[in-house]
Amino acid sequence: MKKNKRVVILHNPVLPDAPEDDKNLLDQVNAVRQALKKLRYEPTVVTFDLNIPRTIDLIREADPCCVFNLVESVSDDSRLLHWGASLLDHLGIPYTGCPTEALFISTNKILAKRVLRGAGFQTAPWVSQDDCTMPPGKHTFIIKSNWDHASSWFTEDAIVTVKTSAIRDLLNERRIRTGREYFAEHYIDGREFNVAVLAGQVLPVPEIRFLDYPDGKYKVVDYQAKWDEESFEFLHTERSFDFEPEERPLLRQLSEIAEHCWQTFGLGGYARVDFRVDPQGQPWVLEVNANPCIAPYSGFAAAAARVGLNYTQMIRCIVRDALDRHAVEGNREPRICPVS
Repeated sequence: MKKNKRVVILHNPVLPDAPEDDKNLLDQVNAVRQALKKLRYEPTVVTFDLNIPRTIDLIREADPCCVFNLVESVSDDSRLLHWGASLLDHLGIPYTGCPTEALFISTNKILAKRVLRGAGFQTAPWVSQDDCTMPPGKHTFIIKSNWDHASSWFTEDAIVTVKTSAIRDLLNERRIRTGREYFAEHYIDGREFNVAVLAGQVLPVPEIRFLDYPDGKYKVVDYQAKWDEESFEFLHTERSFDFEPEERPLLRQLSEIAEHCWQTFGLGGYARVDFRVDPQGQPWVLEVNANPCIAPYSGFAAAAARVGLNYTQMIRCIVRDALDRHAVEGNREPRICPVS
């Protein structure tokens, strides 16, 4: 009997005039498709939108052994990001990346911070319409969208210094102006680290280094640092895996915290945990990112390369993980989907 080599790549549509951070999704789709072809799969690309019956028909017509889930929003609404995974749960089809519940919890940043705090993790204090974990007085905050991924809103004017008692007024003003929900997170001065986890394995830890930033300029990875290739921020921000031997205990600590986050949130496939480490050496979890960017130029791919995995091998690990998890959850052998 011929083995099923069909894989659907599921993603939300990207408009031609979309910003660079949204177009990045198409880079992921194209790279994953090429990698799957090298692995002798037969990839089919399907877009996911509010026409759910159409999406179901296209997936069933493709009859895949696995779906590579790259859905980042539905109808430009990040609150619905988990719908792709939820639909695949309903259809009983194995899919890559994090399960529905983990996607929902981690995408709702306020909820994720409550989970982190309740589980004993150190996470940056915050203020929302319903929460306040900040003491009184004047503090520096980063105003963040609760649902949208960071690069879509994060520019330097999102950093403000105000009294805790006044921050809710600013949040409300932004909500009225944009129709989106915001919260304010305490800005932690210090070093930034991104820890990638692939199929439960913590990958080598890089630091995001801010080079020659002038005094008074906040050291943050904002939209310019990620996407504007001609900006000061992009040109003076680098990822480095090189550390002095005395920093190994810190790297182990970050890896252990990332592994605990993986377990606490019930993550799967691939994820990334972002940290700040303050001048006293205390790590603070900023965000838990389920299904982060896996474009060939991403930090995730760079971390995988540090353990000897090229891009195609990384994609093979992600697909294998999806099939293995599906077999365990269903208490049965996976549908055969060869990975070599």
